[in-house]
Order: sequence, then structure tokens, then C-alpha cells
Amino acid sequence: MIIQLCGLSGAGKTTIATSVKRKAMAYGTPIEIIDGDNYREFLCKDLGFSKADRCENIRRLGFVASRLSGHGIICIISAINPYRTMREELTNAYEQVKTVFVDCPVAELVQRDTKGLYKRAMLPDNHPDKLRNLTGVNDPFEAPLSPDLHLKTNEKTVAACTNELFNFIQASIQTQTRRYQAVTV
Repeated sequence: MIIQLCGLSGAGKTTIATSVKRKAMAYGTPIEIIDGDNYREFLCKDLGFSKADRCENIRRLGFVASRLSGHGIICIISAINPYRTMREELTNAYEQVKTVFVDCPVAELVQRDTKGLYKRAMLPDNHPDKLRNLTGVNDPFEAPLSPDLHLKTNEKTVAACTNELFNFIQASIQTQTRRYQAVTV
């Protein structure tokens, strides 16, 4: 199974993914996090932040997830993944891809601003440190129309979101198991 977490920077994707992985380990459920920020340092360091580069980044992350998923590891892709077409491309390219929208309003994210990105994006246009391609501020984010799971991190705690995602994964595993058993009987 591949879980594609999508949402704006600072919404809590990596925090939730890490928490879910920790919880899953206690249950013996193998999970690997494919974090967009980490993979940009190595596998995708040749990519910028144009639409074409963002799409290629997601394709690469999806490919890595598909290889691991094929060996029974649940993969959580934690990336902004701003375009509906790319999320749909991943869903259509691989089996058992689920979309989870980690949602938080920009106003809340500006207050959190864990990486200082929103402050930089809101600098005057002529400022040398202005960030010109922050998704949700001066670059588009196309919210999923019907995600498999919608987590609102401004309304729920990390623990509540972790439990929701973990329970969603467990329910999906059970559904897959029943389908497999029905086919093999």
C-alpha cells in the first residue's frame, strides 16, 4: 500500500507520518516514510520547484514507494504534492494508492511557520530573500476533491491525527486481506 500524504508546508505531514510509523512498529506493521524534503537532498537534488520539476519529484517518490510496497512495506509519501493530476497519476500507476489530505489553513501555518518559509514568501517583491514559489502563498495548491482521508491539523492533535491515519491503514489492510482471500478461495 502507498499512502500519499499531501498538504501545505508545515501542515504536519512528516510529524504525523513519523508518529504513525512509531505506532505501527509496535504492531509489527512495516512502514517506510518517503519524505519529500529528505529525498530532495539525494534522489531529487537535480530538481527545482517549477511545475514540471515538482511533478517529476512526485513520480520519483512514487516509483521508490512502488518498489518497497511490492515487498510488503507500507509506504507513506510525505510531500506537498500540490497538483491533482500528479496525485491521480500515482493512483493510476500503482496498486493500492490512498490519498490523505493533511489540511491546515494558511493563516495557521503562517503562525506556526516552523521553517520560516511563510515569512520569506510574504516579504516585499523586491526583497532579496523573498521566496517566490511557496505552495499555498504564491504557488498553487490544488486541494484533493475527495481524499481517502482528510486530516485537519488545526482542529485535532497530532495524537488524534496519528490514530486516525493508523486506523485507516489497518482498515485498508483488512480490506485488502479479505479481497485476497476471496480471490484465492
